[in-house]
Amino acid sequence: MPATTSVILNTGAVMPTVGLGTWKSKPGQVEHAVEFALKNGYKHIDTAAGYQNETEVGQGIKASGLPRDQMFLTTKLDNTDQRHPAKALEASLKKLDTTYLDLWLMHWPAPMTKDGQADKEHDWLDTWKTMEDLYLAHPEKLKAIGVSNFSVEYFERLLKVARVVPAVNQIELHPSCPQDDVVEYCQNRGIVMTAYSPLGSDNSPLLKNETVTKIAAKYDVQPANVLISLHANKPMHTVLPKSVTNERILNNAKIIDLTPEEIGELHDIDKTHHFRACHPSWTGFGGLGFPDCK
Repeated sequence: MPATTSVILNTGAVMPTVGLGTWKSKPGQVEHAVEFALKNGYKHIDTAAGYQNETEVGQGIKASGLPRDQMFLTTKLDNTDQRHPAKALEASLKKLDTTYLDLWLMHWPAPMTKDGQADKEHDWLDTWKTMEDLYLAHPEKLKAIGVSNFSVEYFERLLKVARVVPAVNQIELHPSCPQDDVVEYCQNRGIVMTAYSPLGSDNSPLLKNETVTKIAAKYDVQPANVLISLHANKPMHTVLPKSVTNERILNNAKIIDLTPEEIGELHDIDKTHHFRACHPSWTGFGGLGFPDCK
């Protein structure tokens, strides 16, 4: 299929396919990155309370001059805030200096104490129910809610009781971590996938993979463009390349159309070179139901 420029959420809202990711983008750098991206064609910015850069992201948005209603803004509820989502939402809105979020995600189904330890006495499902309450009570503040780092196993538990079907599931997606089971499960239920770490993170071996470099040479683009474009060539997918340098921010926005055969070749990489950049075990909750993490 030709690459998309946007997808439609289950709320009817339009979400731009390519967004600027801001994980590991430090204050002092991220303000400029956001401003530059929005001044150069990006319409979608992704941050999180846990990234500790929401204030600076908000400053970058303001500095860009782009009207708020012409861009899509996502942030995420931090693990340490799962016991008080309402307070956390207000804090994010204040830091981002915005009256509403286009999308608010539960960052991980992994509640944590203030000192970053697994909070085994709190159930993430109760957090989701509170997020639903906030979404239903405050449509002027929350245009959509969703999840991140959810496996099929965790979705099965969520959807049995959900009043609101998550609009998005943001997970690690790249040729060495295609997560076909999660993608198929979500797509069958109208849930959009957002790919984080689409390059396989920093200094990824995928950038030197023979299949990736061969396709890049064919289209006269960088290997990164192939890896980012992979998701734009799939229905109901969005993707978050991240950078704080002007040249890479511009380059990452170059999306190419891939043939079904090329998409298949990229997917075959996982058969011999599987890896995750972000293993869920750091949360203290084991593999979070992901088959390759058990």
